[in-house]
Amino acid sequence: MADRDRTTQLLKRFSDGDTGVCDALFGAIEAELHKLARMHMAGRERAHTLQSTALVHEAWLRLIDADDATFPSRGHFYSMASKVMRSILVDHARRKAAEKRGGDRVRVTLVEGAGDEPDFSEADVLDLHDALGRLEAIDAERARIVELRYFGGLTMPDLAESVGLPLRTVERRLQAATAWLRDALRG
Repeated sequence: MADRDRTTQLLKRFSDGDTGVCDALFGAIEAELHKLARMHMAGRERAHTLQSTALVHEAWLRLIDADDATFPSRGHFYSMASKVMRSILVDHARRKAAEKRGGDRVRVTLVEGAGDEPDFSEADVLDLHDALGRLEAIDAERARIVELRYFGGLTMPDLAESVGLPLRTVERRLQAATAWLRDALRG
């Protein structure tokens, strides 16, 4: 059985209330969660105290302890994992900023492997979080597309399938959302 199919079945069993699959599920998705964590933490300062493994484990615990922990698809699960990781990083950055009374913020890079993807390396996690929140208030679908693509790491075909739109439509909406984010982050 392919890893994707096995993961999908484990997610379904977990969503149906079978908590006995937690260890097997974590084993099946751990590498992908680490990939997500690395994407979220790319470009961070070396002095940043939160490690990617800690981010993975904290996200995992929040995901499985949620009251409404149901994951109808792999895409949905990774989207939720990405949102949880972003939330953890924002909380961490806020705590650190509060400790330093407005001191240095944590820098993150929003990049994809391809050279034509945006690089938001100058954006800090709090500014990026605020900008995504503003985009979500204006256009929730475009914010979700950004989240799934850059933080969730979905390929464009997987992204189109996840949001139920044609590939070309998703490409155009992602391009528009990325341009909007660049402008929002420039102030």
